Amino acid sequence: MNGKIDFKGRLLKTLKGPIYLGVLFVILNVGVYFWDIRSGLVVSAFICIYFVSVCAFYKISKKGLLDEFINMSTYFDKDQIALIESLDIPYVIMDAGSKILWMNKMFMEEFDKTEEYHKAIAGVFPSLSREIIMQVEANDIVTLERDGRFFRAYIRRMPVEAYHGVNIDLIPDDESAFIFAMYLIDETKRYTLIQKYEEEKMAVGLIYIDNYDDVLDNVEEIKASLLAALIDKRISQFFENKDVIIKKYDQDKYLVIFKQYYLDEFKENKFSLLEDTKEVKVGNGMAVTLSIGVGAKGKDYRSNYNYARAAIDIALGRGGDQAVLKEGDDISYFGNKTRQVEKVTRVKARIKAQALQEIMEAQEQVLIMGHHIGDVDSFGSAIGIYRAASLMDKKAHIVLDEITSSIRPMKAMFTVENGYPEDMFFTPEQAVENHNKNTVVMVVDCNRPSYTECPELLEISDKIVVFDHHVQGKERIENALLSYIEPYASSACEMVTEVLQYFSEDIRLSEAEADCLFAGIIIDTNNFTTKTGVRTFEAAAYLRRAGANVERVRKMLQNDMASYRARAEAVRRAETYHGVFAISVCPSEGVDSPTVVGAQAANELLNIIGIKASFVLTEYQGLIFVSSRSIDEIDVQSIMEKMGGGGHLNVAGAQLKGYTIEEAEDFIKNTLDDMLEKGDIVL
Repeated sequence: MNGKIDFKGRLLKTLKGPIYLGVLFVILNVGVYFWDIRSGLVVSAFICIYFVSVCAFYKISKKGLLDEFINMSTYFDKDQIALIESLDIPYVIMDAGSKILWMNKMFMEEFDKTEEYHKAIAGVFPSLSREIIMQVEANDIVTLERDGRFFRAYIRRMPVEAYHGVNIDLIPDDESAFIFAMYLIDETKRYTLIQKYEEEKMAVGLIYIDNYDDVLDNVEEIKASLLAALIDKRISQFFENKDVIIKKYDQDKYLVIFKQYYLDEFKENKFSLLEDTKEVKVGNGMAVTLSIGVGAKGKDYRSNYNYARAAIDIALGRGGDQAVLKEGDDISYFGNKTRQVEKVTRVKARIKAQALQEIMEAQEQVLIMGHHIGDVDSFGSAIGIYRAASLMDKKAHIVLDEITSSIRPMKAMFTVENGYPEDMFFTPEQAVENHNKNTVVMVVDCNRPSYTECPELLEISDKIVVFDHHVQGKERIENALLSYIEPYASSACEMVTEVLQYFSEDIRLSEAEADCLFAGIIIDTNNFTTKTGVRTFEAAAYLRRAGANVERVRKMLQNDMASYRARAEAVRRAETYHGVFAISVCPSEGVDSPTVVGAQAANELLNIIGIKASFVLTEYQGLIFVSSRSIDEIDVQSIMEKMGGGGHLNVAGAQLKGYTIEEAEDFIKNTLDDMLEKGDIVL
């Protein structure tokens, strides 16, 4: 305000018009000199007097004009202030430090303030900080909330000189020469209507009884109908007194349509229907388990139904006995606190074997790959699929990038001298180069695209088959022609061994192939002590008959001295957390396959009395690999999922990027603390 003020634009040109005219006189005076020198001198004297007069007039009139303009501006500002003062919307002016300089009557009435209130605007709206105000752009709109009311705030930045009605004395000298004007529109009714609209939108749920046939087979015939009726009743009771439509469209399947309003309640009780149904007993020794898939927040009913279908597929792929909620791209999991029940029947394996056979018959080439940093299970299952493809006279190649010490002895058996082609193994680059439209990509022991040996293959291929025993997470391979995910299976090698038996009665495995498949089962079951069922032993028996030799396998699985010392060091350095969790770090320096050693160390820690779950961290190739294990009480799968990983109830893992070892340890501890506090883990 106290700075120099100059005229600008058209007004300045108008005031300086006489000066421009004087310049014209000077030019004419030059011509007069050529005509008559005396006349030229007279004109020159006139021009000098003219310029002095014009400059004096400009200087005197400029001050008077400025006073007139300021008076006019002042009157205008008073009118403007009076107009803003009488507005029916709250209006406030702030300095660059977010301090309130001026408020209109409506603002003071709405928020119970007086004219003397000159504190930061955060005292009225805690979410409106100085940083937010300073970052405001020309047309920014900010949504504010106070006491359950919502306001749309329009904030404008303007120079101090542009507003004469504000009390400039309140602005600190060291602040920016800007002030901020903000007016508010009450949007409470609009937000309430939007919220009500969202709550009234329909969500779709699918409920499947996981073990319907198995439960009824173990119940007396006279009680079977009673059991089915009790299950129906328990499901109906869960939705009782709610605006819900339930339709049973198969003996073990239900369609549920309800308002999204109820989702918060279902989340809060963690879909208690899962546990309620297990209490249904009429002589059945086996508990009834459900899989629930819910789709919500889609753009229409069809989208929600498709979300529900995707959610139920994920729930079944994760072993059942859980609810999966899919809200757009967000997926939430509930339940899954019981061990996956092994399916005694092998009908599904036979169906998948026939489907795989049909897919392979229609293609010329099969590219087989497991997960990055391959282990014994991924290599062994890849060998089994290679044998199946060879049996059908298809060109087959196994994609391998890094050869770790755990699979090096097995790979060494597949040489030209032993009757295998030289191009049996491809690098990822070779696989991409040789891929064509008649190629099927077979993924084993993995269902996450980013974890595979060559993710680019999945991007360029439209014919993909997935065989895996890991529980599916949010990231999964989409649009597969055939997806065989069995979380109850001990290993991918077990699954492939079953499938091989349905390819042909004349199939013959070489001793090396049988050894690899057998080794994969041994490693993933920790010598038949983890996730071992009847079908696991049946697969192992088949491989023994095919020529698998326990002594040869044991020699292949021997560790070198560096690996053994690293495992022992990991066990030695382990610390207990909350008395039941063992957390340790496995050294990776000088170790050929540190991730494998870390997994072995996690298994070793479970042998310590009182340890219910173990977590071993291994730093390798710029990542922190976490191997987690438990015996029966702790669900390490849910713990690893919160850290971006996954796995099984008792065997799981995660890969952390951008963490140090210390930060990763804190991440594990914070996750455990959070889950203990919320009741997700009960000691």
